[in-house]
Amino acid sequence: MKQRIFFYPEKLAGFANRHIVLFHIVLSLLTCFIMEWLSRHSLISAYYFVTEHTGAYLYNSFVIFVIYSVIILVRRRTFLRMVLLAILMTFGIANCVILLNRVTPFGFTDLNMVTDLLTMQNTTYFTAQQGAICFAALVIYVVLMVFLFRHDKKQPVRFSFPVRLGIVAALFLSVPIVTSGLIRVNILTSYFGNLAQGYLDYGYVYGFATSMLDRGIKKPSGYTPTAVQDIVKETDMGASTRTGGDGPNIIIVLLESFFDVSEADFIKTSEDPIPFFHELEANYSTGHLTVPVVGAGTCNTEFEILTGMSCQFFGPGEYPQKTILKHTDVESVADTLDTLGFGTHVVHNNGGNFYSRANAFSMMGFDSFTCKEMLDITDYTPIGSWATDDILVGGTADALDSTPQSDFIYTITVEAHGDYPSEKVEENPDITVKCKGKDEELSNRWEYYTNRIHDVDEFLRDYVAMLDARDEDTLLICFGDHLPTMGLYDHEVATRDLYQTKYITWNNFGMEKEDADLTSYQLASIYLDRLGIHDGTVVDYNQHQTASGVAARSSEYMHGLHLLQYDLLYGKRYAYGSKDFYPASDIIMGSRPVQLDSAYRFDGTVHLYGDNFSRWSRVYVNGERVRAEYRSGQCLEVDDSLVRPGDKVVVNQVGSSNTIFRSSNILKYKG
Repeated sequence: MKQRIFFYPEKLAGFANRHIVLFHIVLSLLTCFIMEWLSRHSLISAYYFVTEHTGAYLYNSFVIFVIYSVIILVRRRTFLRMVLLAILMTFGIANCVILLNRVTPFGFTDLNMVTDLLTMQNTTYFTAQQGAICFAALVIYVVLMVFLFRHDKKQPVRFSFPVRLGIVAALFLSVPIVTSGLIRVNILTSYFGNLAQGYLDYGYVYGFATSMLDRGIKKPSGYTPTAVQDIVKETDMGASTRTGGDGPNIIIVLLESFFDVSEADFIKTSEDPIPFFHELEANYSTGHLTVPVVGAGTCNTEFEILTGMSCQFFGPGEYPQKTILKHTDVESVADTLDTLGFGTHVVHNNGGNFYSRANAFSMMGFDSFTCKEMLDITDYTPIGSWATDDILVGGTADALDSTPQSDFIYTITVEAHGDYPSEKVEENPDITVKCKGKDEELSNRWEYYTNRIHDVDEFLRDYVAMLDARDEDTLLICFGDHLPTMGLYDHEVATRDLYQTKYITWNNFGMEKEDADLTSYQLASIYLDRLGIHDGTVVDYNQHQTASGVAARSSEYMHGLHLLQYDLLYGKRYAYGSKDFYPASDIIMGSRPVQLDSAYRFDGTVHLYGDNFSRWSRVYVNGERVRAEYRSGQCLEVDDSLVRPGDKVVVNQVGSSNTIFRSSNILKYKG
């Protein structure tokens, strides 16, 4: 009696293997349609993709057909077919889920973020329930595949293996030829100005493949030592007139997911949720800021702000901090200011390893990085997903106190980060919100979000008050990294462009108000120029081009920037005479030392007293980690059975992946 595979009908399996080409054509068309359905969250939208972008749909189906072609190399064809189908559907489902939480679709670079995701277990990024579902799905899939492998019959073959291998190879080799031809006739494109729209216009498979194969920066035309050196000479802005000895403190604050809701006509609030922001906007330099991402991808706006480089030249959806900066240092604003004697610091109330920041900020030349593991955080948002931003006031003050000279500080907020709950969380919120034409769930999300930016506005007021009280010349620049993930459309915002946020400034030394709309890669350069600070290769380039009246996104501007970026990150560094002017720094984690002063035994517990402990403090006895309880920033507790007289005790600040960011002094326990 023939065995049946309960989830794969035997007759269908037989037809598929007898008429493999015809079956795979149909299967490829169907697989592509389902993936587009998942990508668009709409059956109708997937249908319109097929009818309005037929060439792109057939191309995506062809690529899937080529993937399925490897099945002819094996004899257990049903098994391999189900494996490939499951992999493709997994990618489709991943994209579907990701697009429910952000605007940017799932790309190859996101695979580099898996380690970050796993380190965020039981958080908003990766909840315990999601982890359990993923694990259960994996177990079920493995069980089914083992069952299928054992019961799948080996199929007879018509051609020898070399012939079959030649057919598969020919199909794979045809893909770049077909792709190039379709690009030439404008059915496909080689560049996505808007990644999300590119996926919608040209299909998910093509979009993902482009993000996988088109990585890094392509060598620009005309790349020669002379061309690069000419740009450096022509854009040299001369010597700086301010240094770390006489210049002001320069502070740049990233406002996570910050959006002025008054720029959305459908949102009505009971009162202005960000009055202090609007006060700064009215009295100091401000403008809209064109950023490279929407809804997610903070580190790409961060990269542009800190380096003056554009993410346009990298592959679609690529995060340079997760790719090239893993092993290559990069000139940054911190480097420019460090050469002039400024102290350079980062302060952030989220994990030090997320977006590979500890490594990236070292590659950018910062002196210190105070992340959440170094902060005594006790207050969180109403749903407990993110730390409130008020902790950054003291964190920034500590960084300013850590050096005698002027400082450059980059502060990253997190309080307004998504996801935003669809149910009503606060019974009596400070700001009530009504959304015209939106359902109750979306209105609840906007109300929660609006109250978070209201809290951020209060943080800004306290932040400026702290800076003003120091009686030190200071320039503050605050900017939104991207709009929130709320399903916004271009026509719903005042700028008609989802890639535009706002920036505001404050200063206490009389800098005149000069409003201007800028790109994120221009922002720091322009304000350094206003201070009389130059010296950086890319900083000087951006300053010179702007002073010359060259439009920020013109072909002339971008070609020169392309040459410099390629040279400094992937080329021979002709701009530096083939030397490394700005090596990575030995970054110090935290502005204040972790101090372990004493240990006392009481009632079966050893109480460790000191300073600058946090919820991420971990106790090590003779080099081995022991279980400890956090009580406060000055006290940790350990069961007395874990410590013996004469033992050496250390408190380590530990981040994700068990990274030890900073250690206390060694204390010999006396008992």
